[in-house]
This record gives sequence, structure tokens and C-alpha cells, in this order.
Amino acid sequence: MLPGSAQSDHYSPGADHRGGPGGSPGGRQDPYYDLIEDYDLIVSSFQSQYGLRLSKEIHTMPWEEFRQMLIGISPDTALGRIVAIRSEDDKDILKHFTKEQKRIRSEWRNRQAKARSVEDRDAFLESMKQAFLKMAGGGADG
Repeated sequence: MLPGSAQSDHYSPGADHRGGPGGSPGGRQDPYYDLIEDYDLIVSSFQSQYGLRLSKEIHTMPWEEFRQMLIGISPDTALGRIVAIRSEDDKDILKHFTKEQKRIRSEWRNRQAKARSVEDRDAFLESMKQAFLKMAGGGADG
């Protein structure tokens, strides 16, 4: 449930959930994956780790459950491996990265360098909250 809300809060793959699973105000934002751009990696990782087919489960899965499962994704999954590449900072390990690993990390870092301002982040969180309320049949006033 959204804080202070009696409305349902299911994940919607069509909504804009960029910035990680910190979908509630004050929630944690994971800087190493994007729910939209990495959706295929998320689907694959849920299938391999949890045996869940998100295409069937996503419409009834509460946001909090989805978020908790996403946070628990193992480094042995497709998403986990990409996150490990994107988040690596150890210079000794970076020296041994393949050309493809360097490309993945560089592209992610360049994209993140164009990060949103605090105001943009707050506006995004509010729009996501409103989207959840709308999906649950509630109005903009909650």
C-alpha cells in the first residue's frame, strides 16, 4: 500500500517506473538498473530465480511484493550480472573487464551522468503514486 492510502498499489508494466524500486516517497532508489530499460532482464531474472512468469503475475502482484523480490535478485541472474558490471568500482577488477563489460559500464555511467534533479525525482514519485491510485480506482486526491 502507498503510505497513507487505502488504495491498492499493483505494479503496472506500462507505467513509468524509472529509477529503481523505490516507488514510495522516501524509498530506496537503486542507481544501477532502470525498471523500464531493464524490464527484459527483470523478467528473465524473476523467471530464473523465483520461477515466476511476470507476464502472468505482474497484474495481480502488489507493488511492495514486486519491489521486495526485485531488491532480492541474486547476482547470479541476468539483471544481477549487469548490475555487478555497472556498479563495479574496483580498479583491479576494472582492468580485467572485457570490451563488452566496459561498454555496458560506460553506457550506464554516461546515462546516469545526465541524472534528474531532485525536483524531477519528486515529480516522478508523485506521478507514480497518482498512477497507482488511478489503477486502484481512486482519484488524484487519493
